[in-house]
Order: sequence, then C-alpha cells, then structure tokens
Amino acid sequence: MIVVPAIDLREGRCVRLREGRDDARTVFSDDPVAMAERWAAAGAERLHVVDLDGAFAGAPRQTGLIAKIVEAVRPVPVEAGGGLRDLAAVEAVLEAGVTWPVVGTRAALDAAFLAEVCVRFPERIIVAADARGERVVIRGWTERSELTVVEFGRRAREAGAAALLYTDVSRDGTELGPNVEATGALACAVRAPVLASGGVGRVEDLTRLARVPGVVGAIVGRALYTGAIDLAAALTAVRAG
Repeated sequence: MIVVPAIDLREGRCVRLREGRDDARTVFSDDPVAMAERWAAAGAERLHVVDLDGAFAGAPRQTGLIAKIVEAVRPVPVEAGGGLRDLAAVEAVLEAGVTWPVVGTRAALDAAFLAEVCVRFPERIIVAADARGERVVIRGWTERSELTVVEFGRRAREAGAAALLYTDVSRDGTELGPNVEATGALACAVRAPVLASGGVGRVEDLTRLARVPGVVGAIVGRALYTGAIDLAAALTAVRAG
C-alpha cells in the first residue's frame, strides 16, 4: 500500500476542510508548490491534489497551479480532481501533467460519461466515491445522491476505472481514524483497487488499512500537516507490514 499526501487547494492556498465543510477550513500554507516539494522530498510515491474551488464551482479553477505542482515534483506522479465534469476538463489536467484525473460528481450522475471517460483515457481515471453512510455525495459533498457506494463502485469497475477513491466524508479532516470496515467491505464487493481516504490520524491507521485486501493506497491530509503523522515514519511502517 502507498501513502499519498493530500494537497487541497482553495483560493491559491493549501488548506484542509473538516467533513468537507468550507466554513471549517484551516490554512496550512500560502505556498502549495513548496508543500508539494516537501512531501516529495520526504519520500512520497504519489501526491493527491484537489481543486476545492473547482469542486464547489463545478468547473476547474486551479489547473495552472496544479501544473506548477506537477512540474515541481517530477518524477513523482500526481492524481488530481475537483470540478472535472466534462471531457475537456479531464483533458486539461492531463495536459497539465497529471497522471490520474479524479472524477466524481459527473461520473455519479451520468453513467454514459463515466463509461466514455474511462474508454477515452484507459487506466488513467480514478473515480471518487465520496460517501455519507452508504450513499454517494456529490457537488463538493453538498448533496446526497440515491446511488450507494457499492453500486457506484461496481459501475466504475465495469467502466474500466483505474481505481476507486473511497472517502468517508464524516471522518475527513477529523483524524479520528478511517472507516476500515466500510473500506474493506467496499473493496471486497467491488473487486477493484481502492484508495482509502478520510480520518487517518495515526501511523497505526495506515498499517490497519495496509492489511485490508484490495486497498492499494491511503490518502493522508490533516495528520501530516499537524505533525500527528511523520511521512517518513509512516512509509517505513507500512513497508514493514
């Protein structure tokens, strides 16, 4: 399992939200590029970048900044999402150097789009299954859909997604621990690679996730920024099993 530092962009800054709420925002850096370089230098094998402005607006807003991050951390690959709701937006982040675009809202609402984007860009699309309880949430986590996480995950697998990114929104930014049980159940039901996100607060959380079949990576945000998790120590622990 890989440990993937998260860099959430809001108005040009590196921030973390609590449970997806913009009114519960903490700014950790005014220089997201420098923060990305810090995680790359500490041994990150991949970075996870979210354009929060794009997620709330419904269209990308930070593609230029994402391109600067990609250039700064090469050859460390970057996955990035936030507002990628049409093919042109996906193409734009790929042109910016992103290895894996992350699609969520449009993919949940439009099965035809999900199928088309996965066919157009094989092995490059990560599908974000953001959830409160069993239901997928969309539009920057502000609305709950009728789609269950398992239904969406199976649809993504059948479309040919490279991986499923599962976030328990109620735990995101809390450092209270990931929903290991739900993550494992999803990986078992979907039979596709799963990236786990939401609530990681200790190195022990990562080693627990690493033991879950089908979980290939874990996104870590606030705990890295507060110092609750040291990235180098986490990488060592996970690799040691």
